[in-house]
Amino acid sequence: MTDTDALEAAARLLESSDAYRVLRRLQPLDEFGGANGAPLERAIALDVETTGTDLAGDAVIELGLVAFDFDPATGHIVRIADVYDSLEDPGMPIPAETTAIHGITDAMVVGQRIDDEAVRQFCAGAKWIVAHNAGFDRPFIERRLPIFETLPWVCSLNEMPWAQEGFSGRKLEYLANRFGFFYEGHRSEIDCRALIEVLRRPLPKSGAPAWQQVLASGVEASYRIWALDSPFDTKDLLKARGYRWDAGKRCWHRTLDRDAAAAEAPWLKEQVYGGRNREVEIEVQDALTRYSLRPGRVVKRRL
Repeated sequence: MTDTDALEAAARLLESSDAYRVLRRLQPLDEFGGANGAPLERAIALDVETTGTDLAGDAVIELGLVAFDFDPATGHIVRIADVYDSLEDPGMPIPAETTAIHGITDAMVVGQRIDDEAVRQFCAGAKWIVAHNAGFDRPFIERRLPIFETLPWVCSLNEMPWAQEGFSGRKLEYLANRFGFFYEGHRSEIDCRALIEVLRRPLPKSGAPAWQQVLASGVEASYRIWALDSPFDTKDLLKARGYRWDAGKRCWHRTLDRDAAAAEAPWLKEQVYGGRNREVEIEVQDALTRYSLRPGRVVKRRL
């Protein structure tokens, strides 16, 4: 018996008792099986590392793309199709506190640049871009590479009801641990591979892969309601209901699905505007604009 066999036997012994949980290191695979002759589509898992979190002042220093083929009818992920990973010199020093997170140093990026044409070719034919926190990744990478403005995005952090499946958190490392594996994160390619591994695993309650649920959410429009000219004394009420303050527009807003948005209008009229007829803006977002800084289609509605 090899050392690996002995360790695996020990792990299985521990797993046989409910007193232990075993985490295995992620072993990146390229083939997952189960194609069954079904027509496949391609999606791309995306992750960026940056000099910081300020979109106005920080820059991308690594882009990771991992393309995967999947059965659109079932959400079953069949294989890793291709990988692109590149560092980029941001033209500024990388803060020490940022390097402490992802390990990317100034010396590693000097003279490096993402190949725009290679990325364009890599994305050809992809139906979806998926990121775990697309609200962070999408604005950064669209500013650097406009090709990503033309592709539909989904977010595995926000468009998968993890709590309904029994998960108490949504961070990628936590989800990986719940699925029984660990990895050294905060580098783009391994983060993408870990995400794909999470998305392809059967969920504990529904038994379906998480990718199926994320896809279903991605094709639906969402509706951002802007509570125009809401009275100042209703700010705590709005905040408690899930509204967020936009300092630029000086307005509270909340994003909902179609049914919830329709039900929100009566609440706004009675609770925020005191039963008075007022006008709100509804911004209709789809996968081409959601999580970007570009606005969706805006309509006005009289309450």
